[in-house]
Amino acid sequence: MSSDHAQSAGRPAADAGPPTGTAAPPGGAAPPPDGSAGTPFLELLARGAPATAYEQPVLLARAEGRPAEWIAALDHAKLLALRVRAELEGRRRREAELSALFETAHDLAGLRDLDAVLQAIVQRARSLLGTDVAYLTLNDPARKDTYMRVTEGSVAARFQQLRLGMGEGLGGLVAQTARPYVTDDYFKDARFQHTGTIDAGVQDEGLVAILGVPLMLGPHVIGVLFAADRRARVFEREQIALLGSFAALAALAAAAIDSANLLTETRAALADLERANEIIRDRSAVIERASDVHDRLAELVLRGGGVHDVAAAVSQVLEDGTVEFSEAAAAPAGALKASRAEGHAVRHGDDWVAAVTAGGELLGALVLRGHHGLDPVDQRTLERAAMVTSLLLLARRSAAEAEQRVRGELLDDLLDARDRDPRLLRERATRLHADLDATYVVLAARLDTPAADADQEADARRRLWSAASHLAATRHGLAAARDGGTVLLLPLQRGATATELARRTARHLGTAVHEAVTVGASAPVDDLAAHPGTATAAYAEAQRSLEALRLLGRTGDGAAAEDFGFLGLLLAGERDVAGFVDRTIGRVTAYDDRRGTDLVRTLEAYFACGMSPVRTKDELHVHVNTVAQRLERVGRLLGEDWQTPARVLEIQLALRLHRLSSPARG
Repeated sequence: MSSDHAQSAGRPAADAGPPTGTAAPPGGAAPPPDGSAGTPFLELLARGAPATAYEQPVLLARAEGRPAEWIAALDHAKLLALRVRAELEGRRRREAELSALFETAHDLAGLRDLDAVLQAIVQRARSLLGTDVAYLTLNDPARKDTYMRVTEGSVAARFQQLRLGMGEGLGGLVAQTARPYVTDDYFKDARFQHTGTIDAGVQDEGLVAILGVPLMLGPHVIGVLFAADRRARVFEREQIALLGSFAALAALAAAAIDSANLLTETRAALADLERANEIIRDRSAVIERASDVHDRLAELVLRGGGVHDVAAAVSQVLEDGTVEFSEAAAAPAGALKASRAEGHAVRHGDDWVAAVTAGGELLGALVLRGHHGLDPVDQRTLERAAMVTSLLLLARRSAAEAEQRVRGELLDDLLDARDRDPRLLRERATRLHADLDATYVVLAARLDTPAADADQEADARRRLWSAASHLAATRHGLAAARDGGTVLLLPLQRGATATELARRTARHLGTAVHEAVTVGASAPVDDLAAHPGTATAAYAEAQRSLEALRLLGRTGDGAAAEDFGFLGLLLAGERDVAGFVDRTIGRVTAYDDRRGTDLVRTLEAYFACGMSPVRTKDELHVHVNTVAQRLERVGRLLGEDWQTPARVLEIQLALRLHRLSSPARG
């Protein structure tokens, strides 16, 4: 506003008083004639403008050529406004700090999870101090060191996993003196003990300035709370005090958790005493239950009950929980192994597991579910039930082995290719729930773990035959011991392949006998009753596949002749040349047939010219780019690895067989 305008308002410039809310400018200089020097600064304060914006009114007045006293008044008002702004900023900051401390105290009041509360403390400390990183360490009395408990803003894995010896690093200095310490350049500070581990972690994180304050529990330091920056920085006294307040709350949180843990342990001890009293009161009832179990199990054995009847009887006696019989493969492996080794039922979570064994062989397990506590009498009851179960399983096995022998005799008759009446063969198979008119695969299985002596080898073969016979019975097939291994005849499901069946069989038998079992498969066969010799030829092919697997070092795996590329031609009983050609280059020949291209001839020329595109283009009388485009198409059809040595050998063999099978191509 100009002085002329001030006079028109009825206030001469010479009589204008000082700006509202300001003192007279120094040196007695007259303020602006209308007393409005503070007005622009009030507006800046009102909208929370940055400190740099307060210089604008003064610069504007100078640019307009205002009198010196006018500019001096504006300068003075600016200083006062900046002082007010700083005061407001300080109050807002203190309000935010108090709010954060209040929120943390509120978290402590409802303390449930120590990690969650400590994480909130570290997050708020980092936010209010404006640091790159904040973290908290706690002492570990058992290991006599300190470890990183919570980090916020950290990006280095090694830093987050640091464990510090007592007295090491800046944290060690804080713990020793129970006083805050700050460094504006960690690596140049010689006041504390540097170690290679700590320095490497700090260097990974890129920290420079670090502030640490102790977590005090009474007179003892239980940890340290840190705030750190990745650049040089001076921490103010107020910031150190604020971090100390957060450290006090963190210590309270840790103390509260310790108290809660002690209370929990005390309550657990009281609960143990209560359970002991209950056990004493219930001792007579437990003995009666044991007698009842003995009578029930004896009755079950006498009337020929099954394993599930035993489980049901024990469930009724134990009342709290249910008992189930589980196959060995389905039971918890660790608990089953421990029970088998110790000869007792063992606990697995809230369950109890008792191994069912006979003569060192694992037959399964009895699993007691939902029974949190098991007294010694009830434990012996479960173990006694496991023993009875093993007796019943052995009796069932004897009957099953008789059936297995019958299945083995039928398969032997098929493999020996004797002159058998197809009708009688079908009748025998029907009694065993097998259909010889279905599509089958012959599989040769053998153990690949060397035995220590002849007895162990014989036992291993018996277990393999038993597992294979059980598999054959459940899959409506046949099994027999033969040539030091086992041969199986299993039906092939629609949509499945011989390879898939061989691999499933290898996994199943390996799991059952706990050793690696290798399985070779034949191609699918039909009409076994009408053509007994078919089974013999298929068995020979399966044996060749088995031997190929063993020679290739693929023990414990399963495969058919079709899996061995051109080697499959040597292994297969009927030399499936067309199938090999189709599997190897079928995509290329089909592409030529559909598009009228000549990729097959290009491949033949490419290999004949030593895999040189330049010589190939001369052979074909085309441009080298045409050769490159054709080879690129071949790569998309056959896969990126088509030029590896193994694939090249198969492709060249397939090309030759394709040419031989199509003489008209010339």
